[in-house]
Amino acid sequence: MELFPAVVQVLPGDDFTVYAYCNDGAVRLVDMKPIIARGGVFAPMADPVFFRERLTVLNDAVAWDIAGNRDETACVDLDPVEIFATAPIVDDPLQCELSTA
Repeated sequence: MELFPAVVQVLPGDDFTVYAYCNDGAVRLVDMKPIIARGGVFAPMADPVFFRERLTVLNDAVAWDIAGNRDETACVDLDPVEIFATAPIVDDPLQCELSTA
């Protein structure tokens, strides 16, 4: 059985990055700066507060809840297949914090 890529949890990082926890057990780091620079539907994410507070998982993907009502049809989301293919696998930042505490 082939695994269909899905994001199960997200954590905002520094400088418009996102840690995407994936269903294959990996944590991938997504750099959103180039995507935000495109503008259009990505323009609201240029606000650091919006970026952090509206970041969520919708449609099994890294997403921003634009309207704030968890409507899966009113969000901006990233294709999880693309995240699996292009975002580098990194150490879990939460595990790193626990091991240094």
